[in-house]
Amino acid sequence: METQTNNRSSSLKLVSQVFRDGAAIPAQYTCRGQNVNPPLNIMGVPAGTKSLALIVHDPDAVSGDFVHWTAWDIPIATTEVAANSVPTGTVQGINSAGRAGYMGPCPPAGTGTHHYIFELYALDKTLGLKNNTDRDQLKNAMEGHILAQHILTGLFSAD
Repeated sequence: METQTNNRSSSLKLVSQVFRDGAAIPAQYTCRGQNVNPPLNIMGVPAGTKSLALIVHDPDAVSGDFVHWTAWDIPIATTEVAANSVPTGTVQGINSAGRAGYMGPCPPAGTGTHHYIFELYALDKTLGLKNNTDRDQLKNAMEGHILAQHILTGLFSAD
């Protein structure tokens, strides 16, 4: 099931060729594998978009909503984010482990299946934020500039 969270545009879409929305993320994209970002495809970027942003988080984390990846100023011509890469010009911010870049799903044993939310945003401006920016700062900078949003959810369990 795909979730459209902003009805200002129904065209923006984020999909992955390695997992469907609501399905399991393959282990190679987690701490049990290569711990690299899964490949993603971006479609339907609305007119007026100047940049894209991505936030990946786990609201089921034991310690609270855990941010696995933030990226922004993704060029609007981007149609694919290949595995273990970011598009040229993209800035990656700080995850909940205090590091820049992608950190794959890694839930503790016994905590069940976690939901990994990939939030794609179409923005009416580039953000120009520094790479030490965290999710809260990114969301504040995006406020009032979101043209469209799409969510892709992947699942992973350590059990």
